[in-house]
Amino acid sequence: MEERESCGSPIFMEQEAAEELSGICMEILRDARNELYLAMRFLDVALSSLYFAPDLSVRGLGTDGNGLFFQPSRLASMYRQNRIYVNRTYLHSVFHCLFCHMWTRKKRAEEYWNLACDIAVESIIDGFHIPCIRIPVSPVRKEFYGRLKSRVRVLNAESIYHALQEMELSEGEYNRLAAEFFRDDHCFWEKEKKPPRPNRTRNKKEDWDDKREKMQMEMEAFSEDPSDGEKELQNQLAIENRERYDYRKFLKKFSVLKETVQVDPDAFDYVFYHYGMELYGNMPLIEPLETKEIRRVEDFVIVIDTSMSCSGELVKKFLEETYTVLAQRESFFRKVNIHIIQCDDKVRQDVKIETEDQLREYMDHLTLYGMGGTDFRPAFLHVDRMRKEQKFSKLRGLLYFTDGRGTFPVKMPPYDTAFVFMEDNYTDVDVPPWAIKLILSPEELESGAGEEI
Repeated sequence: MEERESCGSPIFMEQEAAEELSGICMEILRDARNELYLAMRFLDVALSSLYFAPDLSVRGLGTDGNGLFFQPSRLASMYRQNRIYVNRTYLHSVFHCLFCHMWTRKKRAEEYWNLACDIAVESIIDGFHIPCIRIPVSPVRKEFYGRLKSRVRVLNAESIYHALQEMELSEGEYNRLAAEFFRDDHCFWEKEKKPPRPNRTRNKKEDWDDKREKMQMEMEAFSEDPSDGEKELQNQLAIENRERYDYRKFLKKFSVLKETVQVDPDAFDYVFYHYGMELYGNMPLIEPLETKEIRRVEDFVIVIDTSMSCSGELVKKFLEETYTVLAQRESFFRKVNIHIIQCDDKVRQDVKIETEDQLREYMDHLTLYGMGGTDFRPAFLHVDRMRKEQKFSKLRGLLYFTDGRGTFPVKMPPYDTAFVFMEDNYTDVDVPPWAIKLILSPEELESGAGEEI
C-alpha cells in the first residue's frame, strides 16, 4: 500500500518526469553530435570530448571544457523550435573549448570578452554552408561582420575584443549585439587565471591545445578544396597554435655577458668570512666581490618601418612597451648604445640612445618620418656601414617592427634579426629563413608575452 502511494506522489511523478526529460535531452545531444560529425569529420575528437550532464542553473547550454551542461526544459524547447539551433549551440560550445576562450580572458573586461568570443565562433559557423547548421545570416550580423572586417583581418576573439573597445558601443548597442550572438551560458568559465600548482596534473587547457594543434594538421593535410568556413577556421587555428613567447626573454637574445659594478652573492664564501671573524675578531678572510658578470642589452638596433601601411599608433605602442622592458635595471646597462632607425624605402632618421633619460626623451617627442614604400635593405646596409666604422662594440641583434610587405635582404647579417608584427595589423608573411618572426598582441606586450615562429 505504501509503495503504491509513493508511486502516485506528485513529487515522485515530477522527479520521474524530470529524469525522463533529461534522458530525452541526452539523446538529442547525442544525435546532434553524430550529425555534426558526419558533416565535419575533422571535429571528431573535439565533439566527443564533452560529457553531457543536466544542470537547472544553466541558461540553455554551457561548458567548462570537460562537460556540456544543459537545462532540460530549455534544451527541449530549443529542439522543438528547430533542431539546427541545438546543432549550432553544441558546435558553438565546442569552438569555445578549441580556442580556449574560457581560460584566456586575463585582464580583459569580462562582458566584452564574452561578446567577442561569441562573435568569433558565430562568424566561423556562419561561414559554413552545411545543411545541419545552416541558418540565413541576419542583416544585423552581415552589417556588423562588415564593420569588423574593415578594422581587423581575422575575426578571432582578441582582434574582435579590441575592435569592440575602439567602437565605444552604447549600452543599447552592446545589449543588441549580446542578444544577437548569444548561444550558450558562460557561467562555468574561469573568472581569473589561477597560478599553476607545482607537480599538477595536465589541465583542461593543455588538453584542448593538443586537440586544436592536431585538428589544424588534419585539416591542412586532408582538406584539398576548403570552403570559406573551413578557411576561416584554419586561419583562427593557425593564430591560436602559434607558440607563446615571453617578450622580456626574447629581448635577452640580444644581450651580452659583461662585468658590472654589483655585489655578487654567489661568489661569496660564508665559511671563510665566519672563520676570519672568529679568528681575528673583526677581520674577515674574504669580502664579497664588488663586480658581477651578467647578461644585459648593450649594443642594439631598433628599426621602425614608417611606410604608409604601418600605423603610427601601433609603432608608438611597440616602442613604449619595448622601452618599458629596456628601462628596467636588470635589462640593460647603465650606459648603452641603442640606435633607433626610421626607414621606409630609405633611412629617414638614426637616433643614438646612450642613457635611459635619452630614451624617455625620444619617446616623449616621437615623430615618424617617411610614409613611402617599404624596403628593408637600406636599414641593413646602414647598420653594416656603422659596423665597419666600429660604432658598435658587440652588436648582437636588430629588431625590425613592420607589417612585412617589403623587399628582404638576401644575405644573412652577422647578428640576430627579428621581424616584429603587431597582431592587430598582421597577415601571414614569410620572412627569410635566417630571421625570427615575432607576432605580438597588445595584451601580450603589456604582460611580456608574444608569439615566436
